[in-house]
Amino acid sequence: MLSALQDRALELGAARLAEQQGNWRAAIDDDYVYWLVLDCPGKSVNTIDRDVLTELSHHIDHIIDQKPSAVVIRSAKVAGFAAGADINQFVGATTGDIRGMLKEGHLVLDRLADLQAKTIAVIHGHCLGGGLELALACDMRIAVKDASLGFPEVMLGLHPGLGGTYRSTMKADPVEAMTLMLTGKSINAKKAKAIGLVDAVVEERHVGAAVDAALHNDIEPTSHGVKHQAFSLKPARTLAAKQMRKKTAEKAPKDTYPAPYALIDLWEEYGGSEQAMQEGELSSFAKLIESETSRNLVRVFFLREKMRGLRTGKSGVKHVHVIGAGAMGGEIAAWAAKQGFRVTLGDVALKPMGKAIKAAFKMLQGVLKDPLKVRDALDRLIPDTDGLGISRADIVIEAVPEKLDLKRKIYADIEPKLKPGAILATNTSALPLPDLAEGLSDPSRFVGLHFFNPVSRMQLIEIVSHDRISEETTSRATNFAVELSRLPAPVKSAPGFLVNRALLPYMAEALIMVDEGIPKERIDDRAEKFGMPMGPVELNDQVGLDVALDVSESLRERLGGVFPSTPGWLKKMVEDGKLGRKTGQGLYELDDKGKPQKKPVESLKDGSKDDPDLIDRLILPMLNAIVACLREGVITDEDVADGAMIFGTGFAPFRGGPINYAKKRGVDEIVAKMNALKEKHGERFTPDAGWDRLRG
Repeated sequence: MLSALQDRALELGAARLAEQQGNWRAAIDDDYVYWLVLDCPGKSVNTIDRDVLTELSHHIDHIIDQKPSAVVIRSAKVAGFAAGADINQFVGATTGDIRGMLKEGHLVLDRLADLQAKTIAVIHGHCLGGGLELALACDMRIAVKDASLGFPEVMLGLHPGLGGTYRSTMKADPVEAMTLMLTGKSINAKKAKAIGLVDAVVEERHVGAAVDAALHNDIEPTSHGVKHQAFSLKPARTLAAKQMRKKTAEKAPKDTYPAPYALIDLWEEYGGSEQAMQEGELSSFAKLIESETSRNLVRVFFLREKMRGLRTGKSGVKHVHVIGAGAMGGEIAAWAAKQGFRVTLGDVALKPMGKAIKAAFKMLQGVLKDPLKVRDALDRLIPDTDGLGISRADIVIEAVPEKLDLKRKIYADIEPKLKPGAILATNTSALPLPDLAEGLSDPSRFVGLHFFNPVSRMQLIEIVSHDRISEETTSRATNFAVELSRLPAPVKSAPGFLVNRALLPYMAEALIMVDEGIPKERIDDRAEKFGMPMGPVELNDQVGLDVALDVSESLRERLGGVFPSTPGWLKKMVEDGKLGRKTGQGLYELDDKGKPQKKPVESLKDGSKDDPDLIDRLILPMLNAIVACLREGVITDEDVADGAMIFGTGFAPFRGGPINYAKKRGVDEIVAKMNALKEKHGERFTPDAGWDRLRG
C-alpha cells in the first residue's frame, strides 16, 4: 500500500524508449508534445558543453519544422538536470575562443527562448550553472521537490556566461537572483518557487500531470512585475548595487575576487536592457576567465576532482562504529550518519554521549534543512555505551584524547572483537602510527583517518599509512573517505603528517610576533588580506591554546630546531586555564558565541610595532614545511599537497595552493627571502633542501 505512494521512475514521456542520438533522446507523444531528454553518455551527471548545445540546435530545427504543441526538456540522469558547464572546454582556450563558444551558446539558447511552441523545463536533483541557464531559456520551469538550483560560477572566479545574468534577473526577483549568483549557494525547490526562479513544485509522480497543466495554462508563471519595473530604472539598481558591494566586501576583497564585483557592475549598468546585458555578460565573462583568480580557482576545481578520483571502488563499509563521543568523535559519527551509514557511537560516560547527540541534531539541522532527513539521519546514529556495535562494524574509528597509552589500551580491548575484514582507524592528529600499532595482532588493517574540525565543513581527510599497512586497507580507507563526501589525501605517518606540520609553524610564528609586541589584530589582518580564512592568532584561540601548545611541543621534540620555540607566557596562560574559545579567554577576549573582541586595525597607534616581513614570516615557513614533506615522501603528489592545504586549512584558494603560489612567485626569490629571514630571526627559516626539486 505505502509503496504506491512512493516516487516512480523519472517521467520521460515519449522519449523513454527513444533511441539515443548523441547527448539527447527525443520523441513526440500523442498530444504532439516534443519530449527532449538530456542523457550525456558515459557520465553519471549531465554537463553542458559545446556538443550538447550544438545538438540542441539541431533539435530546435526539427521542432521548428514539426511545430509541436509544446516542448518538454528534462534529464534522464537520476542525479539531476545538469551539473553545469564542462569546465574542461575552457582549459587552454584563448579569450577569442571562449567568447566564440559563449556566443554560439547564446545563439542556441536564444533560439530556444524564441520558439513559438511553449517550452517547459522539468527539473530534478542538481540544476546548476549552465544547466540552470538552459532551464531559464524555457518559458516555464517545473521543479521536482528534491531539486537544488544555483549558480556556482563565482566559486570559479566567474559569473554565469550563457545568459544567466539577465534571464535570472528578468524572470525571478532581481535582488534574490543577484544574491544567488553572488554567493554561489544553491537553494531548494520551495525557495526557488518563492523567488520566481521556478513556476511550480511537484512530486516526481505528478510530473506528467504538471506538464499537462502547463499545456492548458493551469500553471501561471511566477511574476515579480513590480520589482522588475522598479529595477528597470538605473537609480534603483545603483542603490541596490551599493548594498551588494558592501555585503560582498565583507567576505571577498575586490582585488582578489573580482567576479562578484564585475557581476554587480554589469547588472547596475545594463540591468534594464536584456540585449545590452547579454553583450555585457559575454565581454565580462571572457575577461574574468583570463584573470589570475579564475585560473587558480579553476585549478582548485580540478584539484578537488583529482582527489575524488583517488577512489578505486567501494569501501564495503555499511556500519561505522566511533569510539569517543567528544567534539571530534561525535561529529564524525553524525556526519557518517548524515551520509547514509549506520553508526554506533561509544563512550565510557553518558554525559558526553548526550552532548554529542545534541550537537549532532544541531549540525544536521543546519546541513540538511529538512526535518524528515534530520530524523532519518538521527535514526541511523545509535548511542552505544556497551560497545555492542564494535563486533558488527565494518570500520571502527577511535577518536579519544591524544594519549598513546590510552589508545593502545583501547585497541587491546577491541581488536579481538573486530569482525574479519573490519578496518581499525585512528583519528590521531599527531601520534606516530607505528607507535600506536605496537601490540596489534594485525597491523595491516590499521590506518589513520585524520578528520579536520569542524567535520561538517572541512572537506579533507588525511589517509595516514605506515610500514605494516596493507594496500587493501589504504584503498578501502580512501574509498570510504570519498563515500563520506570528503577529499582524501594519502600521507605517510610522520610528525604532524602534512597539514599540521605545515600549519603549526604559521601559528607558532604568530605567537613569536605577539611576544615581540606586534599587535595581534595587525597580524591577523595581514594574514586575512593574504587570503587565509582566519588569522593565526585567532586560529590559536579557536584550536585551543592547550592543544596548540601540546602539538607544538610534540613537533618541536620530533623536528628539532627547525620548529619555533613556544613563548613562556603561553604555558602560563594554559596553566591558568585561559585556553581560548573553550574557556572564553585566550589571546583575545571572546564573547559568548566564541567571537574574538578585536580592536579595529585602523585604531592601532602609528607607533605600534610592525614588521615589513610579517606575511613572509607567517607564510614561508608553511611552504617550507610542505616542501620538506614532499622531499621526505610524507606526501608524493604536489597537486594533492596543494589540495590538502586548501581543503584542510582554507589556504587562499585564489592563489591555487601553496606550491602553485611558490612556483609563480619564484623558487629562487623565496629561497633568498628565507635566507634573509634566517639571518635576521634564526635557524627556523633555513630553506629546506627540497626547494631544489621545485626548480625543475
